Amino acid sequence: MTQPRAYLILLILIISQYSFGQNPNFQYDSSYVETTHELFASRLFFSQKYTRLTTRSLDGNEKYTLVPNTGLKMGLGFNYQRLTVNVSFPVKLLYPDKIEDWRGNLDLQSHIYAPKIIVDFFGQFYNGYKIKSENRKNSDEDYLREDLRQVSLGLNMNYLFFGDKLSIAASHNQSSIQKKSAYSPFVGFEGYGGFMKGDSLLLPDSPATDPVNFERAGYFLAGPNAGMAGTLVFGKGFFVTGVASVNLSGGYSKWTSGEEFKKWGVVPTYHLRGFLGYNGSRISINTSYVYKNLNLIDGGPYNVAVNTGNFRINFIYKVLPGKRFKKGFNKVNPIRIVIKD
Repeated sequence: MTQPRAYLILLILIISQYSFGQNPNFQYDSSYVETTHELFASRLFFSQKYTRLTTRSLDGNEKYTLVPNTGLKMGLGFNYQRLTVNVSFPVKLLYPDKIEDWRGNLDLQSHIYAPKIIVDFFGQFYNGYKIKSENRKNSDEDYLREDLRQVSLGLNMNYLFFGDKLSIAASHNQSSIQKKSAYSPFVGFEGYGGFMKGDSLLLPDSPATDPVNFERAGYFLAGPNAGMAGTLVFGKGFFVTGVASVNLSGGYSKWTSGEEFKKWGVVPTYHLRGFLGYNGSRISINTSYVYKNLNLIDGGPYNVAVNTGNFRINFIYKVLPGKRFKKGFNKVNPIRIVIKD
């Protein structure tokens, strides 16, 4: 995929986050959560998404982290009538280390925080990686791999036991306001699969990397997870939200280095989400970080992790639209058309 084409897809792709599997008649406990679906919330945000590939030397003393050719992006979006739309685009000023003539990347992440349900979707298609010079021993130059391609797909679904009192959406996209502190345990299931490959061995040539080097790796992992979510509300509208889970996944990993080596097994992974800021009836300023650790099953000398992250800063302004705007938006809002509420 060429870089201009990747940017075009990013500009025209609309990622809608709505009440996945939600009963239209569901009501939050109003003493804990105030819904604000009828407010139009416009959003300016800055975000950085990534999928990093990490491996270690055979003795574990050296760590090699391949990072994608990406940087901070700027975006615009809105919430209204349970519909959330965000569109981001690159700004050259925010990409100081970006290599301009490499192929583009496409990173799709959708985080749906409906009442009692959490859904995270990851779809990453990266072209070109590097090991930064500051992370290399005995070298002051970046290690560049324009040929390295990485594809990763994943789905994570959870059920919140006390979702009538806790709105993670209030912290994530400000479609509600959490009025009082609340928490909830949750359980769920997740599955991830993908591959990474290059035209030659992926790591720099050295005695330390020779035993663990490979030119292609693939994996599939799936299994149950469990965790805890909670929001601490303090002052007038200030909040801190944390969502953490651990997962035990079964599946396989395989590596190619001249010959193919495949290993089946079980491995623990974890998923963290954090939100911090102010969410009022008119404005909201907040930051969030989503991080998914995916350890691949160790096989022979290979110890690889695929770690995905999404850091974001949001500036939001909310208004109550007039009747004419509301009536017109009702006709085109796909969420209203589907649930007819």
